[in-house]
Amino acid sequence: MKTAIESIELNGLRLAPAQFYGSLCLVPVLRDEPAVDFRLDKRSYGGDWAVVSLTRGHEDEGLKYYSYIPHAFVASWTNDGSPVAEFGVRLERSDAKKSKGGAQMIKRMLRREGGDRLRFLPLHVALEGYLSLHFGGPDMAWSEYSRQAMSAGLDPRCEVLGSATFVPGLDEALRVFEIHDSQVGVLVFTSELLASAFIVPHPDDYRALHRSLLADLYAEFLYYYGIYGQDVSMPYELDENGVGSLSDLRRAVDDMRGQWESLYQSMAGRVFDCPVRQEMVYRAGPFSVNRFITDLDPAAENHIGESITRADGTLEYLKTFRLSAAQTRRAYLLSKLAECGWNITAAAAELNQSHSELVLRIKNAGFGYLLHDHVIKRAQKIRFGHGDREC
Repeated sequence: MKTAIESIELNGLRLAPAQFYGSLCLVPVLRDEPAVDFRLDKRSYGGDWAVVSLTRGHEDEGLKYYSYIPHAFVASWTNDGSPVAEFGVRLERSDAKKSKGGAQMIKRMLRREGGDRLRFLPLHVALEGYLSLHFGGPDMAWSEYSRQAMSAGLDPRCEVLGSATFVPGLDEALRVFEIHDSQVGVLVFTSELLASAFIVPHPDDYRALHRSLLADLYAEFLYYYGIYGQDVSMPYELDENGVGSLSDLRRAVDDMRGQWESLYQSMAGRVFDCPVRQEMVYRAGPFSVNRFITDLDPAAENHIGESITRADGTLEYLKTFRLSAAQTRRAYLLSKLAECGWNITAAAAELNQSHSELVLRIKNAGFGYLLHDHVIKRAQKIRFGHGDREC
């Protein structure tokens, strides 16, 4: 699939005033014209861990991965713009089977069910894109790389993620959260950091999926921000000056809400209205399933995510994951190596480092298995002043 530089836009959506609970800030996302021809529901699997088969044919054969999978989402749509009929009636059955090891076996991340439904695992499309980033490894036999790197690339690659149940206060915040009539999503901030964004097509869908946020995945560092971060409070309060009538009060409230919306949209600016690398991975009738990643700037926050959009670009579904600083560094390093054809000397020059510094950076990022041992040992000797100096 071709990757394009695009932006995730909030067209047709608006932000309501935030609600606060300790270090958590939850910003409602409202949609004035909900979709009727595209709907979303949840299918529970009854467990946390599962095996996902990525190849066609028998589930116990071929490529698969293990992950935390509490539920799937099922999208239903019509091709002519008419309302989705009998929504939710056919979503009760589970498509999971038992693997040989006893874990649940789920066939593929995205699976078409009939002509008008798509079952997919939330965030897995985005995470698969991140985990497989330059997964093949070196495509030329540079002398620094090990035999394993040349034959298997970055196989296997894994990341440690945390469940939302470990984010302090999120369960209680969602319990007391006031849901607006036209609400279709929420932005979750932890100590004023955007932790995730979640948007669905219809207010009824959001009410049904509101508590599913507790099963989401979060970077481990957000757990510590939740514990040690300071409580947040309202950034703007009603300006009572000049309020002498109901119309004045209405205008003051509108001004305050406008300030709030502008503030939180700017705080989420690394996801919305900002160029991201986006790739379409599936076509579901008139809708496109996409995954995206921000520019991997090590000095800024970075996010991966998945979306479902109409042909006109209207955003119907969104779920994002904030990368930790370590995850960003790993992805950035792989991207730079790939851009330079996996030539360490060229990549070191691009990164303004010496050859040995980049070798140790690769090792410290967890990719030491890609390099020959003698390459790492020589870099360590040079780095700590026990070997030949580099030119």
